Amino acid sequence: MIMVSKIFKIGDSLVISLPEDVIEQLGLHEGSEVSVSVEAAEGRLIIELNRPAVADIEPTFARQLDEFIQQYGPALEALAK
Repeated sequence: MIMVSKIFKIGDSLVISLPEDVIEQLGLHEGSEVSVSVEAAEGRLIIELNRPAVADIEPTFARQLDEFIQQYGPALEALAK
């Protein structure tokens, strides 16, 4: 998916706003950590979810767990309150 976003200033920082549906799809919230990398020659800014590496976890299980958290995360957070 390609989207166009504007850069704006808040205080001394420049900020890129993400659409709410993208934030929900990725399970992001205020305080979420992401990794940012730059491919200057290609003009790319890459933002990736910052997921800690876990040794000895099968990739299929990790993917299924991510999908479960995306689908049921809000319900689990509501139950935790």
